[in-house]
Amino acid sequence: MKVFCLTLLYQNLNKMSVQEFSALLLHNKDFLKPFAISLTRDSDEANDLFQETLYKALSNHNKYNVGTNIRAWLFTIMRNIFINDYRRKSKQRVIYNSDALSGSGEHASLPKAIVQNDAQTNINTKEIRQAINELPEIYRTPFLLYFDGYKYNEISDALSEPLGTVKSRIHFARKLLKDQIKRY
Repeated sequence: MKVFCLTLLYQNLNKMSVQEFSALLLHNKDFLKPFAISLTRDSDEANDLFQETLYKALSNHNKYNVGTNIRAWLFTIMRNIFINDYRRKSKQRVIYNSDALSGSGEHASLPKAIVQNDAQTNINTKEIRQAINELPEIYRTPFLLYFDGYKYNEISDALSEPLGTVKSRIHFARKLLKDQIKRY
């Protein structure tokens, strides 16, 4: 029971009131702005980051332990906010206005929609089929079975060949096809 009471007393000694914490925060806030600018490289974003850091510090003042380095604590909060915002922004998808694709409006400089060239696709398909047909039979058969979706062990059973041999022949078939087909 004494240990529990001493623990509670120690925890209460390490906590400070909101007013005391606010005063400590105001006294140590000046070093945050340059750090925010170094992270964002934009004064408006730096101000937003600075304000959000102060808000988060005030709302979590009960997590601050008296005697610890307040500047390091605030640096950590600011850095974590910056990293979380960066990750959130990188995951956002860009949505384009329909005017951008039609070439009118303020987004006229954006590239036009891409049209598929069926003639080019047909030439490439013919070239690939021809290259596969020119493969030696020993490589062509396992490759075509693999290309059709069969697993290595199924191909091995169907051809009565060892698994390693089948994998090797498919690998060499791919290598030969890469050499035969020229990409534009």
